[in-house]
Amino acid sequence: MEERAALRQPVPGDRATVAGGLLRIEKIYHEPDVAAYERGCEILARFPDAERVEVPSHWNIPELHGDEGGVGEWNRTKKTVLVLGAKKGLQVRPFYRSCDFIAPSQANGCAMACSYCYVARRKGYANPITAFVNIGGIMGAVERHASKQGMKLEGTQADESLWVYELGTNSDLSVDAAVSDNVRDLVGLFRELPNAKATFATKFVNREMLDYDPRGGTRLRFSLMPPETSKLVDVRTSPVEERIRSINDFVEAGYEVNVNFGPVIVKDGWREDYAGLFSMLDDWLSPAAKAQLAAEVIFLTHTRELHEVNLKWHPKGEELLWRPDLQEFKTSQASGDKVLRYERNAKRALVAEFRETLAERLPYCRVRYAF
Repeated sequence: MEERAALRQPVPGDRATVAGGLLRIEKIYHEPDVAAYERGCEILARFPDAERVEVPSHWNIPELHGDEGGVGEWNRTKKTVLVLGAKKGLQVRPFYRSCDFIAPSQANGCAMACSYCYVARRKGYANPITAFVNIGGIMGAVERHASKQGMKLEGTQADESLWVYELGTNSDLSVDAAVSDNVRDLVGLFRELPNAKATFATKFVNREMLDYDPRGGTRLRFSLMPPETSKLVDVRTSPVEERIRSINDFVEAGYEVNVNFGPVIVKDGWREDYAGLFSMLDDWLSPAAKAQLAAEVIFLTHTRELHEVNLKWHPKGEELLWRPDLQEFKTSQASGDKVLRYERNAKRALVAEFRETLAERLPYCRVRYAF
């Protein structure tokens, strides 16, 4: 087995609190062989006082994934529980919006608790971080795939000259980076690939990542919405103002920094709220940050299942998210799930309003896509 290492004893001291207190790991569920991987040993040693519970699979933890009563402990579970396993499927999949390809994930789940997030539907209740310890295999799959692509001869929506690999469809890598060196290793990989760059969206400011030296090989996308709305639905995330204030620093550190306006939540005064957000960006961004700025715009998608779960732990947020008077059910082309989206004809006008406001306030911000 690759990356084998002798099982090391936990190092003395309490290092359970990471990510500025967002995580305080008290229990680690782990697959039987995680200590056979160097990365597994490193993570276990980082949280020496955490209770360890062996499980057959990171997908098979009934007390996390099948216990409906666990919804009452939603935020505590995300703060105190970590899952370790090995990523089984290492396929690279084509995509067409934020990237050209989706890389095998180095983690799934999240310590944050955005009430609109589809990731919570994947593994049931709370869905804390699962970190994958076979990072060598994950990186090898990406490197081989990029090598087979050769140079990019024709531009796509994702990038004109480089193949773009999405790293973060199932987790937030800025938080994952506080758990292990998986993200540092991936940034290092894309620093060296001549024909590819990495990308991921985030709602957390991890300033330790400023030292990763990406040299333009990683596109970080800060997800943004009006601060007052974010305070209600972006649970356990960095404040929007902090995300904006960090953009110049990440550009200076060698990242390409874009923004992700999503999900756009329609409510009374939403257009004025976004005009204020755009002005905040314009006031703060440096000339270098403005010169490379691009955006993705994604209007809210919701589901009845997630709505019912949210009512049990965060009903206030559902006053904004669950709007059957404005929404309609539709089958998602990406997942095949039945989802609730803003009514089709009304949404066209909403998207047009958003783009008009953005063009007025941030004329230099290129829109990669809006839907």
